[in-house]
Amino acid sequence: MFKTIVNAFKVKDIRIKIIMTLVLILVYRIGCFIPTPGLDIAAVKEVMDQQSGDGLIGVISAVSGGALSQGAILALGIVPFINASIIMQLLAIVIPGLERLSKEGEEGRKKINVYTRYLAILLAAIQAVGIVLTWKTALKPTFGSVVLTGFIVGIILIAGSSLTMWIGERMTEYGIGNGTSLLIFIGILSTAGVAIWNSIYYMSSATIVSFVVFIVLVILVFGFIVWLDLAERKIPVQYAKQVKGNKMYGGQSTFIPIKVMSGGVMPIIFASAMLMFPQMIASFWPESGFYKWWAQYMGAGSIVYCIVMPLLIILFAFFYAQMQFNPDDVARNIQQYGGFIPGIRPGRPTADYLKKINNRITLFGAIFLAIIALIPGVLFAAVDVGGTLTGAFTATGLMIVVSVALEFDKALQQQLMMKQYKGFLK
Repeated sequence: MFKTIVNAFKVKDIRIKIIMTLVLILVYRIGCFIPTPGLDIAAVKEVMDQQSGDGLIGVISAVSGGALSQGAILALGIVPFINASIIMQLLAIVIPGLERLSKEGEEGRKKINVYTRYLAILLAAIQAVGIVLTWKTALKPTFGSVVLTGFIVGIILIAGSSLTMWIGERMTEYGIGNGTSLLIFIGILSTAGVAIWNSIYYMSSATIVSFVVFIVLVILVFGFIVWLDLAERKIPVQYAKQVKGNKMYGGQSTFIPIKVMSGGVMPIIFASAMLMFPQMIASFWPESGFYKWWAQYMGAGSIVYCIVMPLLIILFAFFYAQMQFNPDDVARNIQQYGGFIPGIRPGRPTADYLKKINNRITLFGAIFLAIIALIPGVLFAAVDVGGTLTGAFTATGLMIVVSVALEFDKALQQQLMMKQYKGFLK
């Protein structure tokens, strides 16, 4: 990957795109440190320390790179847009109109993106209300009254989320890779970096061994995730020879790659969002019995959570695999071009064979995802004596970092390949 980055800087156009990406990331990170008017930042930090066990608050704070715990104007970060994108993907399957739009090419995607932005603003408004209620003891009557100040703080948080969404789209348009993914990547790395620095700063002789073991475990989990993310099953396909005019076509052998984790980290995100959504709604009434019950028995780390979370991950892994890979379409395309899988008859037998292989691989991938979602957290908590690193190094965060890094590397390689082709044509 480092070699790819060095080669990319040698090409002027790609270098400009990388610099543009870095500039937009810098703008985003500056916004994560600008305090929101009307808030007592010291009181906000105290409230956030008390809410550190809240799964919803922890996820938003980790993805925003700690902006939430600092009461910054970009405290909500890109989380509302992520949730809106997930909801739109689900609705595109249920609502026929959205499904038609998703198949209309670029114009259809543009319309869906517009709907996604509106939904993201609505979700940002809902989350802003919950955050302001969480911060109610930190509000100062800066704008005349506490109620008016809370309203203005909520408007600023919504505007900050919209600005973050705009920055992500500009990064996608003018930079390298997916801007939304890169913002999540930067936020998680920032949170992890601060946690590592604090652990080193307050380290004692008794915690040095625990810190080293923790870092070794993180590296091993990283390696396991990379191995799993790149794993795929190759289905061989043979194309028969065809004579058209004076030329002979076909007669080639290729393969169909079926990834073990075709959905990547999305099943974990879907499962986490489903478990945290009731808590987000109940956060409007933090003193209610339902909110306290959900946080205690369904919150991250509880026994029920450890049972329900893997089941939801497996369910969403199969759901997302069906979205990504359609055996009937693949079998039809193979048959139309005169191809066949050795030992399998074309048509319906090929579709059934591909479906069986896909379901089997998806099951193993889902089980691995469930293990990654739970086991590393338990190991990290057992090794992390100070308790400062476990919250920053979550399984979801590690998988997102790996997925985005591999995606960024592929995007750079594609840009370099395009430049090489253009140079060859010239």
